[in-house]
Amino acid sequence: MGFLDALLGKRKVSKVAPDRLFAITTATITLETGLDIRTRGKAAVVFQPLATGDFEQIAKDVEELVRSTGEETGTTVASSADEFGYRWFALTDPDVEDLAVAINAVTDALSVGGYADRLLCAVFAYEDAAGKPIYFIYNFKRGAWYPFVPAPGAQARSNERELQLKAQLAGELPFEAELERWFPLWGAPI
Repeated sequence: MGFLDALLGKRKVSKVAPDRLFAITTATITLETGLDIRTRGKAAVVFQPLATGDFEQIAKDVEELVRSTGEETGTTVASSADEFGYRWFALTDPDVEDLAVAINAVTDALSVGGYADRLLCAVFAYEDAAGKPIYFIYNFKRGAWYPFVPAPGAQARSNERELQLKAQLAGELPFEAELERWFPLWGAPI
């Protein structure tokens, strides 16, 4: 970051490292053994589609790739669009590593095709011992994770529980340092 960038308030965003996504696989061990938080066997990747033939072909090809490899691993995929026009690839598999590999396949295909900037985030679904949902969200543009814990009520969240999870998993996941970038993900199809 240069002097002028510092004066203008620009921040250098860390490059997204591929191993950051896979950090969820080791964090899952800590979640299960130390915190009694279990995977729901669901994850999703969301991206902003582009109305070009090239982009649509890449998305179609990667969905087919995940379906065909899923026959071996047990991973299933469902594609949907939300009310804002974003595309979701919702994945189901009891093995978090298989989910991470499938999400990585999607992100790699879009990146190789020149569409890495269209990737928004990946989300992995968990639940605590009481069955309450906990989500871990990976922001591709920031290369960082953050928890999202919905609370009872109309679109309420438990900031306290989110901060506890950050403290408990600080050595496991590269967390987003700027809390104002911990965006809730209401209505994820997982």
